Formats: sequence, C-alpha cells, structure tokens
Amino acid sequence: MSGHSKWATIKRKKGATDAKRGAMFTKVIREITVAAKNGGGDPNGNPRLRTALDKAKAVNMPLDNVNRAIKKGTGELEGVNYEESTLEGYGPGGVAIMLAVLTDNKNRTVSEIRHLLSKNGGNMGEAGCVAWVFHKKGVIAFNKADVAEDVIMEKSLEAGAEDFKDAEDVWEVTTDPAHFEAVKKALEAQGLKSTHAEVSMVPQNTVKLTGADAEKMIKMMEALEEHDDIQNVYSNFDIPPDEMERISAAMG
Repeated sequence: MSGHSKWATIKRKKGATDAKRGAMFTKVIREITVAAKNGGGDPNGNPRLRTALDKAKAVNMPLDNVNRAIKKGTGELEGVNYEESTLEGYGPGGVAIMLAVLTDNKNRTVSEIRHLLSKNGGNMGEAGCVAWVFHKKGVIAFNKADVAEDVIMEKSLEAGAEDFKDAEDVWEVTTDPAHFEAVKKALEAQGLKSTHAEVSMVPQNTVKLTGADAEKMIKMMEALEEHDDIQNVYSNFDIPPDEMERISAAMG
C-alpha cells in the first residue's frame, strides 16, 4: 500500500480535527461549484457532482452550504471563477507528487506550493515530469470489520471491478474510471457501504521511505492537504506500517 491509500489510513487513525474539517468544507464546496458549472446542477446526469455530494455527506456538510455551492456553479448565485490545473513535483527521497488544484489565482497558488514543497524537502517539477507514474482509476474502500474478504472479492469482481486488494484496515476495490459509477452502484445494491469512493490517480510504482525522509513526507502531506487550493494530493511513497505507527505516535 502506498501514497494516497497510505495517507488515508494514517488520517483515519489520527482523526480529523475541527480545523481540518473546516478546510475540507472549503475543498468540497469548490468541487461542488466546479462540478455544477461544468456538468449542470442535476447529480443524476453529472457523475462528478454526485461524487462531490457524497463527499459533502461524508463530512456532514449542511444542506444550505451544498445548495449554495451548486447555485454558484450553475450561475443562479454570484460566485468565484475557479481554474483547474495539475501541478507536479518531487518529495523527499525522489517521491513523485501530483496535485489537483482549484484556484482563483494560479500564479499565487503556484508560488505558494513551490515554497511549501521546498520547505519540506521537495521541489516543483515541469509538467509531465511524474504524470507517467500514475494511472487514473476508480478506488472504492470498505472497512474490513464490515465485510468478509471472500464476499467483497466475489461481489466486486462480479460487478466489473479490475482488481481487489488488502490495504491494511480496508479492502480496496479498483475499477476502470469509465466503470466506477456502475461498480459502486452494484456494490451498494448488495448492501455494501463504502468508506471512501472516488476516481483517483493510482501510482504504478513506489518509493520506500524510512527515518527522516518518511517524517518529512508525512509533514509535507499534511501541509499540502491543508492548503485551500489543493483538492487532492497523489504520491507514490511507501512507508512500512511500523514506521508509520512510530511517526503517527510522535506527531500525536
């Protein structure tokens, strides 16, 4: 397990603080607004908006916030014009990093992220420098406590998933992006409730980190995720479970 999956695990173990919940609200609101702007305000005909609404529900966002974000996207309310872009770079130990960004001032955001990467032992790269490391995939995770391995394996493959794997505290189902919604719906129809479901950038190879580089990587991930303009952080780091436990305990 690496990168995004590994980070999702440590976040679950540490728990979300109120401050981070506020930052998550900001990101989800932006995603809802852009999804509604690009694909309309009806989630039934807009898969991206449907996924964004699922995220809003997961963080207990008030319905008023959700409705305002949709109306800003469709033009019913005045809103900020966000630009989507992807930034690429490197972390400690040469780890690949891809950032999905939504910003109303790209020059400011690029400058801030370049500084943030440099401060935490990394650097900004040129467009395309690490894109080859990642493939776009649908990722759906299920708590191990909620479903047996043979059940989730059988049901996910029957539903058309590409792969199934053990990701420490969850079962992780991988799909072709085009089949993500269909597989998710098929599993939900079987009564299986996911803990995480989105189209993500999955690394095809990993870089193992330990010691100081592992600590720097976790601090970098936290700093990147706390930045309002960064919607998603993708990376290919691989930190052994015992090392992750040590770092998590030290960070509190």
